[in-house]
Amino acid sequence: MSTSTRLAGKVCVITGATGMAADAARRFTAEGAQVWVIDRDRDQCQALGLPFAVADLRDEAAAEAAFATVRRACPRIDALYAVAGASGRPLGDGPAHELSLAAWEGTLALNATPAFLAAREALRVMLGQAPGPSGTRGSLVLMSSVLALSPTPALFATHAYVAAKAATIGLVRAMAATYGERGIRVNALAPALVRTPMSTRAANDPASVAFAERRQPLAGGFLDAADVTEAAVYLCGDESRAVTGQVLAVDGGWTVT
Repeated sequence: MSTSTRLAGKVCVITGATGMAADAARRFTAEGAQVWVIDRDRDQCQALGLPFAVADLRDEAAAEAAFATVRRACPRIDALYAVAGASGRPLGDGPAHELSLAAWEGTLALNATPAFLAAREALRVMLGQAPGPSGTRGSLVLMSSVLALSPTPALFATHAYVAAKAATIGLVRAMAATYGERGIRVNALAPALVRTPMSTRAANDPASVAFAERRQPLAGGFLDAADVTEAAVYLCGDESRAVTGQVLAVDGGWTVT
């Protein structure tokens, strides 16, 4: 665990309460941030021992209420790390020719909608606040996926999920272009296979494990959540004050092997 204070004095909102989101919540706190967690599972939020608001971020009113709760408690929001999302496989996500409309819409609702609503609510707060010490009003970091950059149909032919993560990249670049002149930075992270509850199926699949060992040589297999969190700390902190509109692939080498 880091003993630095790279996020000292910042109010950071993290969506999600397990896996990469939980790791980030603990690390951001250790880095000196005041962290608020937003997730639909009260028990998972409480387990982190941090301030939280319970909301299903697929629901507009719930998202608005959650950010209003944060705003009542905090003078500003300096960073949003939008991690909340889920696999669409239980809904029937798969190759496009096999996708039902319900699976398509449900998977996008699980991944693209929470990213959009969280970003919108954070932007509304940041646009109304004065610049911080770095000269910027805030930083948004949205979670994409390496699959949006480097498809792997043999193992991950989940086209609705990939579309949602590619849409997130488009949203990030559009927002970065629009709000840069207002001092708000927007970037995306695109992780590869990471050890999280969401990756349990892949972690138990010998073909996926062998694939990770081959395509993620820097990690020798699945990445740790901390590998992604390290990049999130950078993008949410002042060290990256001149970085916006970028997609950082934390992939252990996936996209170049």
